[in-house]
Amino acid sequence: QVQLVESGGGLVQAGGSLRLSCAASGRTFSSYYMAWFRQAPGKEREFVAGISRNSGSTDYADSVKGRFTISRDSAKNTVYLQMNGLKPEDTAVYYCAATPQYWDPQDRNEYNYWGQGTQVTVSS
Repeated sequence: QVQLVESGGGLVQAGGSLRLSCAASGRTFSSYYMAWFRQAPGKEREFVAGISRNSGSTDYADSVKGRFTISRDSAKNTVYLQMNGLKPEDTAVYYCAATPQYWDPQDRNEYNYWGQGTQVTVSS
């Protein structure tokens, strides 16, 4: 079992930056592939970024490549999402997710654990 708590959301102007954090409980944080998803009003929850257990590989949605960076700190049991160059279309609730194993890390159905979400609003 792992509990996930996101923080760092807020209101920012277009072109600005935010850093989201996801604190994970439990001793097995390093056993999980971690990811960020987002869900805008009226839309399905979509993959944003993912990071492997040892931080050896990362994966990004095309819409955020070059602007967002995912990282993890095993000493702090925390995963981060640095978001730069924010656009109004990035407005959504952002969720942290964890899975011990997967076939397709971009598939939300692969994830066993979810945080409560944090709102990100980008004004134009």
